[in-house]
Amino acid sequence: MAPENQTTVLEFHLMGLSEDPDLQTILFGLFLSMYLVTVFGNLLIILAIISDSHLHTPMYFFLCNLSLVDIFFCSTTVPKMLVNIQTQSRAISFTGCLVQMYAFHLFGTIDSFLLAVMAIDRLVAIAYPLRYSVLMSPHVCALLVGGTWVITNLQSLVHTCLMAQLTFCARSEIPHFFCDLMPLLKLSCSDTHINELVIFAFGIVMGLSPLSCILVSYICIFRAVFRIPSAQGKWKAFSTCGSHLTVVSLFYGTIFTGYLLPASPSSSQKDKAAALMFGVVIPTLNPFIYSLRNKDMKAALRKLGSKAVSFQS
Repeated sequence: MAPENQTTVLEFHLMGLSEDPDLQTILFGLFLSMYLVTVFGNLLIILAIISDSHLHTPMYFFLCNLSLVDIFFCSTTVPKMLVNIQTQSRAISFTGCLVQMYAFHLFGTIDSFLLAVMAIDRLVAIAYPLRYSVLMSPHVCALLVGGTWVITNLQSLVHTCLMAQLTFCARSEIPHFFCDLMPLLKLSCSDTHINELVIFAFGIVMGLSPLSCILVSYICIFRAVFRIPSAQGKWKAFSTCGSHLTVVSLFYGTIFTGYLLPASPSSSQKDKAAALMFGVVIPTLNPFIYSLRNKDMKAALRKLGSKAVSFQS
């Protein structure tokens, strides 16, 4: 490599979603609105669950954690994107880039593991209702959530430490709106073979493990539901899974269509669209999915609203 290309990069430039000033103004308003809806919507879910003793159950404990993670997940990319659009600056420091990459993969993977844990919870509730309180005790629930945080932090830490060992020369433009693993690797002038192997290995283990858990859980759920004699009983059992199935379909549908399809000339735009759906749109939709189709949650939100009104008066 020529000597002039050996300058170490101290910061990167995120190319964002568009260079059109008019479109950037529209994007700023759109993503600011979505971010506010995500934060306040998920905060309402958390406050409703905490304030209503009827919702102090494993299902809502996991939902509370999912809402918290969704706030963090969306906050990983959107605020920086909004600042870049507002200031017309695309710069992000090398350290800031690594932190953003760490957080995005941490919270994205936690989301998938929490969805798997919620599938297990639904399986136990439907297939083993008499043993539910024992099998899903507070201690077990805490272990499931705590284990999820430990495993996913380990993955993000390994990716980040390996990325920090690489050298980045000359080119500093990332064709994305945030720092992601593969776009960063393409900018490195070091040997990235080990990084690629680790990404592949973690992708298989951390990707297939929660998905397999969800699939096996729902196969067992369907078998248990079909053994219920009454149609009303079947519908009641299925209705408790509707919101979770909707979120799982959106989550893994985005992964399959955005990240696992063969590369094409438009792969860069496809990756941006998938990341937006994965890290912005789904966290925005989750509060609506879990509240609009859930009578207990709607009742808790009404109680929370009544408390807020009475407090103000």
